[in-house]
Amino acid sequence: MTTTTTTTTVAFIGLGHMGGPMAANLVKAGHRVLGHDLVETSLATAVESGVERAESAADAAAVADVVITMLPAGRHVLSLYGQEGLLEAARPGTLFVDCSTIDVADSRAAHAAAAAAGHRSLDAPVSGGVVGAEAGTLTFMAGGEEAAFAAAEPLLAVMGKKAVHCGGAGAGQAAKICNNMILGVSMIAVSEAFVLAESLGLSDQALHDVASAASGQCWALTVNCPVPGPVPTSPANRDYRPGFAAPLMAKDLALAANALRAGGIDAELGLRAAELYARFAEGAGAEQDFSGIVRAIRAASTATTDTEKGSTA
Repeated sequence: MTTTTTTTTVAFIGLGHMGGPMAANLVKAGHRVLGHDLVETSLATAVESGVERAESAADAAAVADVVITMLPAGRHVLSLYGQEGLLEAARPGTLFVDCSTIDVADSRAAHAAAAAAGHRSLDAPVSGGVVGAEAGTLTFMAGGEEAAFAAAEPLLAVMGKKAVHCGGAGAGQAAKICNNMILGVSMIAVSEAFVLAESLGLSDQALHDVASAASGQCWALTVNCPVPGPVPTSPANRDYRPGFAAPLMAKDLALAANALRAGGIDAELGLRAAELYARFAEGAGAEQDFSGIVRAIRAASTATTDTEKGSTA
């Protein structure tokens, strides 16, 4: 993706672990960014990177050409657009880009609300985690009209390395939950394979060297490897400090599970992955990278083995 030299005034709402670095990259590219976040520490950090403090989201939107939101859930987006007055505060024709990962139905409702208020809109959830947000290497999955995507693309190019227009309203969200269902299931499979290898006396490095060059190759193995050693940059080598936190994976898989049930899709692995990550995120994984689920699998395997040994003693 290429960057642009045209200066745009951007309102950025939601300056947490992802939104903060994304806004900072827009500032570095020469754009004027007015930011707002309910968490003072997040806002203060963004201001240090050159983001202008806005006392409210509506204040930021009132002078912006583009409004970008990065919020926890669909209810936050819809509340901000509606009862908190974001759409009403913006000038006619303002482009709204929602980078949150939310339910497809909520995303489509946000598009409809923006259109009713006379604005353009795009859903553009991201992949790449905090590391990608900081490095400006995110991948954007966008849904909405072609013209809205074209208008947003120069800004997306600053914050990421790739943007794909996936289709109409909500298509970006659909692509995101499908992608992360693949990722969640594959991380569980890779983790189970490492635990199995350990029980069979095979080293982590040996399994990685074989699988990474064979049919088991996947991102969960070669980039975000769940065990320390084979991939030095993976979170496993930082005591599973999050790149992509387990609660966020649990959230995305819950969205996928909802869509699976609503669509009557027979997807046993997707639904099971949602259950496993929900349990992990509520417990030991609350502050860990999603690859830390290997620890839960290992612990459960040890407990099962010990129980079996006791029953046959």
